[in-house]
Amino acid sequence: MIRPIMVEVKAVIKNEAGIHCRPTALLTQAAAKYDGTITVTAPAGSCQLGSALELMMLCLEQGTQITIQVEGADEADTAAEFKKLFETEFDFPNAAVVS
Repeated sequence: MIRPIMVEVKAVIKNEAGIHCRPTALLTQAAAKYDGTITVTAPAGSCQLGSALELMMLCLEQGTQITIQVEGADEADTAAEFKKLFETEFDFPNAAVVS
């Protein structure tokens, strides 16, 4: 059986504030645990999910459609996990509270 080179899934950013600093930190930390390669492609470009700065430069606002490509072990499960993470509506406590 021929194994595909990578798995690719689509996701839509649902978080009201988009993928800002805190979601970026969570996503890159999760990606650091994966032994393969995760690439995110958006209208503004693409990057490997290891770089927080490059991910933020994609300007992933609510409603942006992205493609997630995973290459390595457990590609399908990993792609599904990152699709779910990118589509999470993050709710960080006290995010709107000004001191």
